[in-house]
Amino acid sequence: MKLLPDFSKARLLVVGDVMLDRYWFGEVSRISPEAPVPVVKIERTEERPGGAANVARNATALGARVTLLSVVGDDEAGARLRKLIESEQVTACLHKDPSIPTTVKLRIIGRHQQLLRVDFETPPTREVLADKLVDFQMLLTDCDVLVLSDYGKGGLTHIAQMMELARAAKKIILVDPKGDDYSRYHGASIVTPNRAELGEVVGRWKDEDDMTARAQALRRELGAEALLVTRSEEGMSLYQESGVLHEPARAQELADVTGAGDTVIAALAAMLASGAALPEAIHVANRAAGIVVGKLGTAVVHREELQAALAQD
Repeated sequence: MKLLPDFSKARLLVVGDVMLDRYWFGEVSRISPEAPVPVVKIERTEERPGGAANVARNATALGARVTLLSVVGDDEAGARLRKLIESEQVTACLHKDPSIPTTVKLRIIGRHQQLLRVDFETPPTREVLADKLVDFQMLLTDCDVLVLSDYGKGGLTHIAQMMELARAAKKIILVDPKGDDYSRYHGASIVTPNRAELGEVVGRWKDEDDMTARAQALRRELGAEALLVTRSEEGMSLYQESGVLHEPARAQELADVTGAGDTVIAALAAMLASGAALPEAIHVANRAAGIVVGKLGTAVVHREELQAALAQD
């Protein structure tokens, strides 16, 4: 594998649902007398940007120039999330919605295993989302690739208008989808569901040929250049009009798949914004995914790590 491109010239606009990922780590030594559940004695805590914010930080870790557009609450979690994002050299354009709390996912970890996840979330108001659309139009002109990271939290209510503007500006549009209705993603350049998400849309397949037929039918229905399906231990598959390209999984050890899709779409966007061909971009994204699943929680892959992994090919 040749050297990675100079990502410092890659300009990405990431739009979608952001959240604050909180981790409470502790020891488990007994069962509660109140209920048959473990008692976790918390020893340390961590906070990391999640959702679309994790996509943005993954892209900047590779060296790309990234602007993040989203909505947070006017609260402590929103302020903390903004600080974390900006500390990782992401340009943050976060609209405050006083009527909602910032989405927070709290994970309690004991004995190196996730014991419980607690979610705090409320969809943003339409008024704040409309304001975000105005900013989107201004930010779009200064990007090469648009990444729409949909976590189903309401931050992409105006996705149809966003995609229409991006297509008119001839931008590459990457979508990390959510839910069982992909009609809202019609016209995207590349849509990146995981295996389970694909199954929600196209139904269960009998074998590889059936999966290919269903995936290609969905790609044509969406008018997309490609459909990239991440398949966990089976790697990933790229479906295009010209055929199918399979990339085998390259994970050396599996610690946590949280946020792996964020890493994939971030690496893919950075590569495409740097002028790489799609097969090369997919190979690099697959390698990045293999690295990040060896890390606990939402994590990033740095350029040096990725280059070292690619040097082994």
